[in-house]
Amino acid sequence: MTDLKHGNKKMFILEAFPAVQHWGSLLFLVHLLAYLASIMGNMVIITITWADHRLQTPMYVLLSTFSFCECCFITTVIPKLLSIFLSGRQTIPFPACLTQAFFFLFIGAGIFFLMAVMSLDRYLAICKPLHYASIMNLRVSFLLIFLCYSLSFIFFTGLMLRVSQLSFCGPNIISHFFCDLGSLIRLSCSDTSSVEMYFFFVTSFVILLSLIVTIIAYSNIVITILRLPSAKERQKAFSTCSSHLIVLSLMYGSCVFIYVKPKQVNRLDSNKEAALVNTVVTPLLNPVIYTLRNKQVHQALRDMLSRMRLQK
Repeated sequence: MTDLKHGNKKMFILEAFPAVQHWGSLLFLVHLLAYLASIMGNMVIITITWADHRLQTPMYVLLSTFSFCECCFITTVIPKLLSIFLSGRQTIPFPACLTQAFFFLFIGAGIFFLMAVMSLDRYLAICKPLHYASIMNLRVSFLLIFLCYSLSFIFFTGLMLRVSQLSFCGPNIISHFFCDLGSLIRLSCSDTSSVEMYFFFVTSFVILLSLIVTIIAYSNIVITILRLPSAKERQKAFSTCSSHLIVLSLMYGSCVFIYVKPKQVNRLDSNKEAALVNTVVTPLLNPVIYTLRNKQVHQALRDMLSRMRLQK
């Protein structure tokens, strides 16, 4: 066992998926393709948003920011997982582990806050169209984005400072495919009750607050849609909302399952599967669900491709 006492080099082992590790090459290829597809899909959204002045509105600024954050979020986890599948290198030093855990939670919490802001933006656009332009503009959008990540930074910097002061002198195997903070805390030989309580409170606050805001916003959106006079308009609006709600359900469902519950050691395998959905499946779907099905985005993409062909 690696010596994990303070003053020595602390090394941890990421357990990943030992039952299927013999399929490492195949799993590497599948996850690499999913990772590249997610990055490319989100980068397309970012590029066309800032290349086309018609899309430089609060809605699309929020969407492009969301896409950028998704790229950063999956990059905190997937490259290390690919390394495990390809080379079997499962060790990770404590500073790198803590850094990965911080950015995973910091970016992830910011995404949840951002999703709540996006829901409010849609609420204002659909339910308060006459007041939308006076409430939402680019300045307000950037201010809300800054607020989302400022809150996330404050919450999780304090948490990481507490975790960094814990002692690790026992088992060094993290039962996950990345440095999951809950799994890491359980390996400490210090009294972790206060840290676990703080972790539970912060993650619950982030997820439940953003979820409540999203539910309230979409509930009002649904009520407004039901009042639309045309059945065709209602069907079209409900189709869009249902697609959004699928992704929201995946993200919130997996995170509530993982974080908003007391300590449960016997559910680690299920946690890994839920986290895999949140870090691989959902980011792959988000570009399609949120923007690539949008007619304005399609038109902007066609215009950009046309300009590129003319330049050649």
